[in-house]
This record gives sequence, structure tokens and C-alpha cells, in this order.
Amino acid sequence: MARAGILGAPRILGNAHKKEADGGWAIADTSRRLIANNNMTVSLDVVLVLIAAFGAGLIDAMVGGGGLIQVPALFGVYPGAAPPVLLGTSKFAGFFGTSSAVMRFAGKVAIPWRSLLPLGIAVLITGGLGALAATRVPPEVFRPLVPVLLVAVLIYLLRRKELGGKHAPRDFGGRHHVLGTLLIAAIGFYDGFFGPGTGSFLMLVFVRIYGFDFLHAAASARVLNVATNGAALLYFGLNGYVMWQVGLGMAICNIAGAMLGARLALRGGSVFVRKVFIVVVILMILRTAWVAVD
Repeated sequence: MARAGILGAPRILGNAHKKEADGGWAIADTSRRLIANNNMTVSLDVVLVLIAAFGAGLIDAMVGGGGLIQVPALFGVYPGAAPPVLLGTSKFAGFFGTSSAVMRFAGKVAIPWRSLLPLGIAVLITGGLGALAATRVPPEVFRPLVPVLLVAVLIYLLRRKELGGKHAPRDFGGRHHVLGTLLIAAIGFYDGFFGPGTGSFLMLVFVRIYGFDFLHAAASARVLNVATNGAALLYFGLNGYVMWQVGLGMAICNIAGAMLGARLALRGGSVFVRKVFIVVVILMILRTAWVAVD
């Protein structure tokens, strides 16, 4: 049994999704054809989710954290859908939005492409593993940890007011690089598994470990975000965990938001990005704490 939802895709209720004995989510034939033979409909759901996708793209391009806008919007519109389907659809939109932000940054900010390549490969692998885990373990297990990590990030930033103010990049080598690689690989797994706040965590690694200012950290973090989103999207897409028509509408809005966000970051510079980063971290703490308690 289904009823119309966003962009004509039906909401799947009842037993359309069932949890398998091994902990994975199985999608029934009906949900594999969520958007087949359905006309696009204009509803409040459409407006809310597309606005959320635009806002997510804007915030994500500057400082990360867009997933905390986009993912809850999808869960709200599709309460009966399996979590991997919603995460896969969000990854689809986020992949294109983040890619457009990278293109915008690349023309204005020096991005260490060669140094980021091995890190990109690492997060491709760990992001794919995270997506695989998301189909077998409820992503909610990470929810109580996110606000705790974000509080630690906020305290650290407020105590180190000079952090990220000046661009003094360190080599991608040595002990600090080993630590940075491990942290980035772990963040890649988290992004594939759950995701919200990934861009912010990546930025902090580039600022703290590699000596980037916030503007250059934003650009490099978006590059790795493309890799993590791409890895997760590949797994979700190949296994039918994406509502393609829904994701297409969200992707267009995500791109528009990301282009504006990157433009604002470039215009405001590192000082502006740091201020936005702190504000977004505070909002993410409030949001994730509320969800964890609720």
C-alpha cells in the first residue's frame, strides 16, 4: 500500500521494507520502482524538501553540515522508507552539489590535488564500507556521539581563536600526516554510514593537522566530500537504494545552493568562513542533541 509523496514517488508503508535476519534492509519490488510510472506532483512535501536541499547545498559548500538539514527532511517526508533508501537519495543530491562547489573553489583557491589523491582513494574505500554497514546496522547508533564530538570541536575552536586564521600549510608527510590520514579515513567511513557533519569534521582536520586556513580547508574538504559521497552513492545506487527522481530534483537545488555558498565563502574569506563554521557547529549541536534525546 502506498500514497503519493514528494515528486510523485509513493511513500512506502507497512511491509514494503523488511529487516532481514542478517541485519540488512531488503527492498521489496514495489520500493525498487518507487518512481516508476508516476507523474511529478506539486505539494508541500516537494517545496519543503527542495528548500532543504538548497539550504543544505549552501551550508555544505561553506562549512559542511548540510546533511543535518537534508537527511531529516527526507526522513520526515518518507517515514516509512528504509533508512538506506533515504541516505542513498541524500548522497545522490549531495554528490552533485559538492562537485559544483569544488568546481567553483578550484578557479579561485589553490587545491593540492596531488596530495589529496591518496586521501581521496582512502575515503572512497572507507566511504563504501560505511555505506555497506548502513544497510546492516541502524545509522542511529552514531546519533548520541555526534553532539558530543561537535561540542568538543566548538570548545577547541573557541579556545584557539587564531586557529585557521592564517594559511600556513604543512607537508602531507610525517607523523602528523599519518594521524591526518587515519582521521580522514575514519570520517570517510562515518560519511558513508551516517554522514551529517562530515564536511565540518574534514575541515577541522585540514585546519588543525595540515595548517590550512578555513577557506582552503573548505575547498579541500569539499574535494574529499565528493569522493565519500561518490563511494556511498555507487553502493547505494547499484543496490537500488536511491529514489532517482526525488534525488534529481534535490540535486538541482543542492547545486544552486552550493554555488551560492562557495561564492559567499570566496567573497568573505577565511574570517567569514570561520564565523559561519562556529555558528553552524552550534546549530548542529542543538539539532543533534535534540534528536539524540528525543
